[in-house]
Amino acid sequence: MGLYRRIKKRKDGTARKSRVWQMCYMVGKSQRCESTKTINRRLADRIWNKRIAEITEGRFRLPRTSAPALEEFSKQFLDSIRHPNTKKRYATSIVSLKAHFGDIELSDLNPEGIDEFKEARLADKVRAATVNRDLAVLRRMLKIAERKRLISYSPFREVEMLEERKERRQPHIWTVMEEQRLLAVAPDIIRVLVILILDTGLRSGREALALKWEDIDFSDDSIRIMQSKTAAGIRNVPMSNRCKAELLRWRKLLGPAFSEFVFANPQHPESPLKDVRRAWPKALKAAGLPTVWWIYDLRHTFASRLTEAGVSPIFTAQIMGHSSANILQTYARAINEYKRSAISKLETYREDQCAKQENQNQQVIQ
Repeated sequence: MGLYRRIKKRKDGTARKSRVWQMCYMVGKSQRCESTKTINRRLADRIWNKRIAEITEGRFRLPRTSAPALEEFSKQFLDSIRHPNTKKRYATSIVSLKAHFGDIELSDLNPEGIDEFKEARLADKVRAATVNRDLAVLRRMLKIAERKRLISYSPFREVEMLEERKERRQPHIWTVMEEQRLLAVAPDIIRVLVILILDTGLRSGREALALKWEDIDFSDDSIRIMQSKTAAGIRNVPMSNRCKAELLRWRKLLGPAFSEFVFANPQHPESPLKDVRRAWPKALKAAGLPTVWWIYDLRHTFASRLTEAGVSPIFTAQIMGHSSANILQTYARAINEYKRSAISKLETYREDQCAKQENQNQQVIQ
């Protein structure tokens, strides 16, 4: 038992040693040999020692059958994903994975090959964040394969994700003056959407645009988010007076029978609007603002304003749907009351900023 390198014969009759280390060990009364999938001797020693420890402690499980190919397993993996947006995102990564690895068997994937994938993607000028999304999909697939005993272990035990924080775009935090310039010229649908996100912190796509009228309780001044990115996103969000008034104005403008969705597709009212990719930059341009600003920045602005208004970061995260699952449910009533207080602080903060801006404008005129 131990580590060794295979001797391969060339076509001319000569022999050479393979660079990849193999390991041999006993499982019960049977001898088993497999590749460590690495050319690094120290790493191979670690893998072999870990395998011996797993066997000694009874944690090692032999694969039930031969490992499936990437093409076959990726189809099964995508079929298990329920959310259509998540499935679409994963499918994009799988296309990149198959373009590099081909129809490789899952058992043939190794840390060196995954590192080569990272280098190849970066050489193609792909952002580190995008590469990490691809790696995350592959890691999840291999984790499932390991759990189902289709492979002995996942090579991601020896793989590190890329550093992406330096590449991340810094969000633009909107000033009250910029907000007023946009609202003064924006079409009604953009105006309502902007106020909704600025005063509630909803995610623009999965929450705000998918919002239904039945999810809004005007008597209780709250919005119920029924579907979200995470389980923590299922929440009640209090409405500010401005947000409530704007939504009521919008509903009256559309008519109650137009659609069940707050932001319905004009051509197909039975379905929600998917995005505002065309209307958003047009509104920014009309307001004389940079058209490269993202609508998602409004959500960052909401968080920033709550913090400046003195709201606790914990409750800010809960209002935005980022609360952790270990929050005690016994404090739910206190949390809801604090959320309402937080929205009141936000509204007071916005009004104070508007008053300051008005004073500055009057001083300039004088």
